[in-house]
Amino acid sequence: MSTATAFGSTSLLRESVVIAGRTVLHWRAQPGQFAVALLFPVMLLLMMGALFGGAVAGSTADYFVFVLPGVLALNMMFGIEATMTALASDATKTVTDRFRSLPISGGSVLLGRVLADLMTSVVELAALSLAGFALGWRWENGLLPTLAAYGLLLTLRFSVLWLGVFLGVKAGSPEALMGVQILVWPVGFLSTVFIDPRTMPTWLGWLAELNPVSAVATSARELFTGQEIEGVGWAATHSLPYALVSQVVLVMVFATLGVRAYRRIGQ
Repeated sequence: MSTATAFGSTSLLRESVVIAGRTVLHWRAQPGQFAVALLFPVMLLLMMGALFGGAVAGSTADYFVFVLPGVLALNMMFGIEATMTALASDATKTVTDRFRSLPISGGSVLLGRVLADLMTSVVELAALSLAGFALGWRWENGLLPTLAAYGLLLTLRFSVLWLGVFLGVKAGSPEALMGVQILVWPVGFLSTVFIDPRTMPTWLGWLAELNPVSAVATSARELFTGQEIEGVGWAATHSLPYALVSQVVLVMVFATLGVRAYRRIGQ
């Protein structure tokens, strides 16, 4: 079966929804784990805002306006870890072998996991946004740009989830993922999530702006406020098209590689 066939089946969506429902039922059985996933980004927002707000923006209130869209984008990227671990754990527990023995496409198994994790991201965005409102953050550019900002954040999560799918399938066990999981943090922090790139050395600011998370954070700030965000390079000036193109590339590359890796398990 080709990758195109794996994603082109007429029953793909129905099968994917069933697989996503399985994952949601697991979360209902483990509410503590789900609560931690919701509270962690809120704690990160509070911690970073309290630590750096006064030094970066002169006041914590002004810094929260800057940092909240960045933390929203960073949290979308961090969703990759749960996806990687879940798929690797399924392989260890032979769940993957049972899925492969069923008359369903490999693409539906992977897409089902992505859809389930995408549903949690909606709840995470809501929790972080409510925390932001409590801290004084408000969107200032109308409803449609605000919805566009949240849509962009969700497409970031969707694209990085496919990277997580590929890495989780290739790893085969949670232990093999430890090195990759450690790298998620420096990749996330080497961005413009917390700091204006103009305060960095020019080469470092330029590198940080190339991070797709930075492009989404910058675009979200502009959509929320209606103000153009200045940077040091082309990626900041064209943050929205750069964000969209990078997401399309991530999905095209890693959805294809993920399905191929899934088909080759055990070979």
